Amino acid sequence: MSETKSPLPREVADAYVDELIAIDPITGTYLGVKESSSRLPDLSPAGQEALADLARGTLARLDEAERQPGADSDIERRCARLLRERLSAELAVNEADEGLRTVGNIFTPVHSVRNIFPLTPTQSDEDWAQVAERLRAVPAALAGYRESLALGLERKLYAGPRGTATFVGQLTQWADMDGTGRGWFEDFASAGPETLRTDLDEAARTATAAVAELRDWMRDVYAPAIEGAPDTVGRERYARWSRYFNGTDLNLDEAYAYGWSEFHRLLTEMKREAEKILPGAETPWVALAHLDEHGKHIEGVDEVRDWLQGLMDQAIEELDGTHFDLAEPVRKVESRIAPPGSAAAPYYTEPSEDFSRPGRTWLPTMGKTRFPVYDLVSTWYHEGVPGHHLQLAQWMYVSKDLSRYQASIGMVSANVEGWALYAERLMDELGFLTDAERRLGYLDAQMMRAARVIVDIGMHLELEIPADSPFHPGERWTPELAEEFFGAHSSRPADFVESELTRYLTMPGQAIGYKLGERAWLIGREKARERHGEAFDLKAWHMAALSQGSLGLDDLVDELSQL
Repeated sequence: MSETKSPLPREVADAYVDELIAIDPITGTYLGVKESSSRLPDLSPAGQEALADLARGTLARLDEAERQPGADSDIERRCARLLRERLSAELAVNEADEGLRTVGNIFTPVHSVRNIFPLTPTQSDEDWAQVAERLRAVPAALAGYRESLALGLERKLYAGPRGTATFVGQLTQWADMDGTGRGWFEDFASAGPETLRTDLDEAARTATAAVAELRDWMRDVYAPAIEGAPDTVGRERYARWSRYFNGTDLNLDEAYAYGWSEFHRLLTEMKREAEKILPGAETPWVALAHLDEHGKHIEGVDEVRDWLQGLMDQAIEELDGTHFDLAEPVRKVESRIAPPGSAAAPYYTEPSEDFSRPGRTWLPTMGKTRFPVYDLVSTWYHEGVPGHHLQLAQWMYVSKDLSRYQASIGMVSANVEGWALYAERLMDELGFLTDAERRLGYLDAQMMRAARVIVDIGMHLELEIPADSPFHPGERWTPELAEEFFGAHSSRPADFVESELTRYLTMPGQAIGYKLGERAWLIGREKARERHGEAFDLKAWHMAALSQGSLGLDDLVDELSQL
């Protein structure tokens, strides 16, 4: 009788994906699994514990897999490295009961529930029938989330008042989009076929009623119970979340100092570029405000969507074959307008595994119809091409050579955001920022990421503002000072700044990954260049780097250096 061969790390990782999809159909839909389209996950404490049990069991199987012959190959080793780091970080968050106080304006299970509907297939009547079933699952999902928050209250594990108030406002908007009682789910379902109209409308009304019920509970029970709780999380919780988002245990004081060094470097460069636009401008942001009124603009929502599509199409044409080698499925990316009630920042959604749903960029308009070009170009190099789209679509394209896990749900935020910020810098290095407007916009975007490192670490750890700071030197950070600093050193409007600060308060450690991730990519590139000398091939390095899947920041530098 032949012995059953024990699985290698990639097999363990892919088995984990299969098991995860079974209990988390939102993940299934992101991956394009049609069978997931009618369901939503259990967001209760029991559902969270099921995810933790799956992670623990997978880590035990990984221990055995790493002892097998062949587990030391590069492709198996990288997968094992990622899987162990990710599941360990997720368990640390779970075991600290962080899931019992996940409230905010972006990073909550309820946002995941709403955001999955635009990605759910709607090409046929059968698809819409599954949408109706998924709509009917919304009340149970939201009830499970409420059960988790109630247990958090019982254990005195509180979310922050600011994130809670913002979330209540979002729920209010989702429950009544136009002042007539018509909710977001009803608006979404209205695009369905007339043959299912009664079923879809009834299911959507049920979902909207569940949103309103959760809103009332958050407003009338949860918000009063957490009144006076801090919005910041302190060093211990911050370190835990920073590990989750960055894939490594950062030296937070060193990272804070790096943020300040980048602030000073970028400020000098911004002043130089601003002088070309508005000579004698008191600050670079005065020059940017001048561009808001007198710079190049795109007029109209449909027009800006089409313009952004053209920008990405142009980038693909000019980069493919010169700095990247792009497979045909990776060459397709769609520009979309984000649904109402979204946070203020643009975002990207990756393609399905079979590329039947392409990668998409999403622009929240925030009610605007006029869009400055300086604020769009660098951002769409970040969100689209060569940023998020080239990386995440390439992972999906080479998933059979990696593992399903590495190409999708094993994503480390700082790796992905770091690549996207590196992509902005790369386009500057390659000469794509052709005028002072676009280049100042790029530098402003870079400055925003440096400011994120400063205020995110500074306010959560209540650090001292350095003596050489142009802003409140010697004082200690508070959320109020952080919002003032961010607003003074950004071209973004007040509603964007407010949304961003709420995001930092409710997703501690995530916002620092952009700049620290970019640093990791740059260090890895430089070490690879030193290793190869004159034989270094940037295009070959880019494609190898984009084809190795995700890694935490320390692991990323190590692996990039060897390419």
